[in-house]
Amino acid sequence: MKLIIGNKTYSSWSLRGWLAAKQSGLHFEELTVHIDGDDWQAMKRAQGEFQPSAGKVPVLWDGDVVVWDSLAILEYLADKVGRDRFWPKDDAARAMARSMVAEMHSSYLPLRRQCPMNIRRRIEIELNDETRANIVRILSLWAEARARFGKGGPFLFGTFCAADIFYAPVVSRFITYGIGVPGFAQAYMEAIWEHPWMQEWVNGALAEEWHIAQYEVSAD
Repeated sequence: MKLIIGNKTYSSWSLRGWLAAKQSGLHFEELTVHIDGDDWQAMKRAQGEFQPSAGKVPVLWDGDVVVWDSLAILEYLADKVGRDRFWPKDDAARAMARSMVAEMHSSYLPLRRQCPMNIRRRIEIELNDETRANIVRILSLWAEARARFGKGGPFLFGTFCAADIFYAPVVSRFITYGIGVPGFAQAYMEAIWEHPWMQEWVNGALAEEWHIAQYEVSAD
């Protein structure tokens, strides 16, 4: 398999796809592209925009199979290796985890816009009301998951699963922008940030020489 990802510093969706590939336990070749660079634009044109992915990252190639969108990649890999590797076994926990992943996948636009992922940066900003509402909602979901299903370990549902994969970039955003969180959330964020895969990603981001100006400033 080959996984095409964008800049590790900025690409939150690439982080999700990459963590899903790691969680699968399958061997994959990683190809990082500068999502705002000339080489990436030329590659997209040469490959017909990576049809049918329209040139977006991440993209998973598995033989003749092309899977784009981080959630689709996670589900494709879950089908290959067994869904229990990605989702809680308990019906109630699995239902909540699926709902949380779906909500993360489709929601929180104010947070995404005002606080773009930037692994390397540390900055405090004045959050707008919409972003604050997003943060309150996320923290309430984390609290419920941890209280109901998190007794088996430090992650949202105890052991590392799809929900943690999808909220890992949120953890990064909270750290980047100095967003204060209650103690239980701080402990969860530390567990995510210190995870070996996350540290591998962070170290890769720190080693990058690319800078994209639009992601170096937060939205007002």
